[in-house]
Amino acid sequence: MITLLAGLVLAVLITGGIVWWSHAQDKKIAPKTHPDEFPVPSVAELRHKLNPEQFHVTRENGTETAFHNAHWDNRKPGLYVDIITNEPLFSSLDKYDAGTGFPSFTKPIAPEHVVEKVDNSYNMVRTEVRAKKSDSHLGHVFDDGPPPLNRRYSVNSAALRFVPAEKLRVEGFLDFIPLFRAQPAATPAK
Repeated sequence: MITLLAGLVLAVLITGGIVWWSHAQDKKIAPKTHPDEFPVPSVAELRHKLNPEQFHVTRENGTETAFHNAHWDNRKPGLYVDIITNEPLFSSLDKYDAGTGFPSFTKPIAPEHVVEKVDNSYNMVRTEVRAKKSDSHLGHVFDDGPPPLNRRYSVNSAALRFVPAEKLRVEGFLDFIPLFRAQPAATPAK
């Protein structure tokens, strides 16, 4: 009788522990959608965290080499986030091959996370695109994209981190998971 009672108590404790652990894991994965949830590291921390090209692009308004960057030909489904803050910026669903050698998007996934500014550098007038929270230089936007928006957000890979669709939950981007359900398979890179 004592063995049966001890077994029952042990089973209840194990079940309770599993439920508690599962609940604790769900609490660790919180949706990330608001800019206030993405802290901006100091310049010293960024020099340590980023490689020289990432720092040059994001903090010194640099441009990486076309066709020799991480994401220009990435065709996998997923989310492109700010390399500094993890703020969601663009989606693979809005990415297309503009033939420029840079990741090109028709629109930001979260327009409130992107700022457009006039750029008069190099004796040209262009529209610069920056991440709102980190104030990182992303690239430029042009009016030669595909219809109906006719916008081409030409973005430096060095300013972005790609989060594959299958890792959105683990990384806490829960609000974006439904966008990638039942999507067609990625097309092979050209």
